[in-house]
Amino acid sequence: MVNTERKSITSWLPITRDDMLRRGWEDVDIIMIMGDAYVDHPSFGGAVIARILEREGYRIAIIPQPNWRDDLRDFKKFGKPKLFFGVTAGCMDSMVNHYTANKRLRSDDAYTPGGVAGFRPDYASVVYTKILKQLYPDVPVILGGIEGSLRRLAHYDYWSDSFRPGILAQCPADLLVFGMGEKTIIEIARRLADGVPVEAIRDLEQTVYYLPENEPVDERPEWRTLELHSFEECAKDKKKHADSFRIFEQESNKWQGARLIEKCANRYMVANPPYPPMSTEDIDASFDLPYTRLPHPKYLKRGPIPAYEMIRHSVNMHRGCFGSCSFCTISAHQGKFVVSRSEASILKEVEEVTQMPDFKGYISDLGGPSGNMYRMKGVNEEMCKRCVRPSCIYPAVCHNLDTNHRPLTELYQKAAKVKGIKKVFVGSGIRYDMLIGRPKPEAERNGYDEYMKQLIHHHVSGRLKVAPEHTSDKVLKVMRKPSFKLFHEFKAKFEAENRAAGLKQQLIPYFISSHPGSTVEAMAELAAETKDMGFKLEQVQDFTPTPMTLATVMFYTGYDPYTLQPVFTARQPNEKKDQQLFFFWYKNENRPFIRQKLMAANRPDLVKKLLQ
Repeated sequence: MVNTERKSITSWLPITRDDMLRRGWEDVDIIMIMGDAYVDHPSFGGAVIARILEREGYRIAIIPQPNWRDDLRDFKKFGKPKLFFGVTAGCMDSMVNHYTANKRLRSDDAYTPGGVAGFRPDYASVVYTKILKQLYPDVPVILGGIEGSLRRLAHYDYWSDSFRPGILAQCPADLLVFGMGEKTIIEIARRLADGVPVEAIRDLEQTVYYLPENEPVDERPEWRTLELHSFEECAKDKKKHADSFRIFEQESNKWQGARLIEKCANRYMVANPPYPPMSTEDIDASFDLPYTRLPHPKYLKRGPIPAYEMIRHSVNMHRGCFGSCSFCTISAHQGKFVVSRSEASILKEVEEVTQMPDFKGYISDLGGPSGNMYRMKGVNEEMCKRCVRPSCIYPAVCHNLDTNHRPLTELYQKAAKVKGIKKVFVGSGIRYDMLIGRPKPEAERNGYDEYMKQLIHHHVSGRLKVAPEHTSDKVLKVMRKPSFKLFHEFKAKFEAENRAAGLKQQLIPYFISSHPGSTVEAMAELAAETKDMGFKLEQVQDFTPTPMTLATVMFYTGYDPYTLQPVFTARQPNEKKDQQLFFFWYKNENRPFIRQKLMAANRPDLVKKLLQ
């Protein structure tokens, strides 16, 4: 466990009444309820929002992982806040946190001390909000975080196997803040402090509200407004839900999207447009706050928090991802436009990490949502403002995208020279399709080979993670991922650089089974091809449908939202299990099954490749 002895207890925001009194406070302005343990670190969204509100002069208290099954004393310990309660289920959707792709209850929780499961409820945002409204009906509740953000409109819920309306139809929060909500939450706090009723706050970007029954949607000439199919229409006709999702995704990925309205039970769910991408100054301000970078001392005797242990010596360089993979939630939450921190802000945090008492000289990850997108954006910003592409690099790299890797190469070199640093590793997965198969003039201009050499020679901790996800071009097209041919080229280059440096590092590919478009035969071909390449796969997962992703919509509806053509999907538990077993062709217990399936598919060639 990390040593916190050098810090005063008042270095953290209060999580107990004694913490509050030590600061000389009798009450607080805002109370945040979180499904995660309190880790005061910029990688934990709840801590970021709390620190930003603190910077604005508000008194903030946090109630992490309150007990929702007793007399609710946790929810009462600070009394009534002056302004509002903020609610987040945590850094993960609570159902993803609780259950595997096979809907089995997980035995651990990475965001809880000791990794112990059971410290948050299913659908935590709904449970927490209902309790708060029961105890304090007159206090506004502002919902945020991943769970609220990705359930903001009608969506399929895999764990109940049901189609659900936007989350505000299920829980009585007054307002939902979606995405990375720093700007929005500051403005909400200001207005509530000025006496503006929460129900009058309807003109803020990045908020969702649920109108009272039969109240019309107000005019907002400053925004474009698009009406989606109603919840009831989508519940009856899956094609309509697929069509609504297409509009949602396109608008979410625009520089300035439209306001979206969706009728549900004689009421309207109104999702205001997201803010345009943050500036470098904005994102620096979020990171340059007085985080202790440590879990609260209350947890010292309960064991380490696994999610924190993974990132405690890491530094995040940017937000957003322009890859927009079908199965990924990043663009729906953070946006597709990459917003990068300044070099000065990043190096300052690297220096702060070196001062941590348990630091041994190794930065575990200098990365981001995707490891090699730092400072990459449109050359002509006006073109970006008109763009409707979900991805900037699929099906081909946009000609307007600046993919210069030299700023990143130089940053790696500067970080490695910071006093106290022995090694800087890149733990985030990288997009090799921006480095391989590009025209030679472009590669030379943007320093692709220099980057790869720097990365492989100096920043790989024995194993480099990449995510081809599948080998079938047909499946990869559904995933919005590049051809597997590029992985072959990347592997050859990786191995050549290792030989040149006298290194024996491993390339660790990630793969997904049961993704829409994937069949048993496609999985058998994946197994055969990766076997031929010398892999016994480790980093694999079965596709988990999470709310508001393209792949989840295809899983639920059976249609591609952009073509409305059918897409095959393994939906039944036995179908999903059948696909996953092909990852482990080398296990004796799986051989009879594999032989049976392939002979039934008339593929004796694959039987020979895999089992002989």
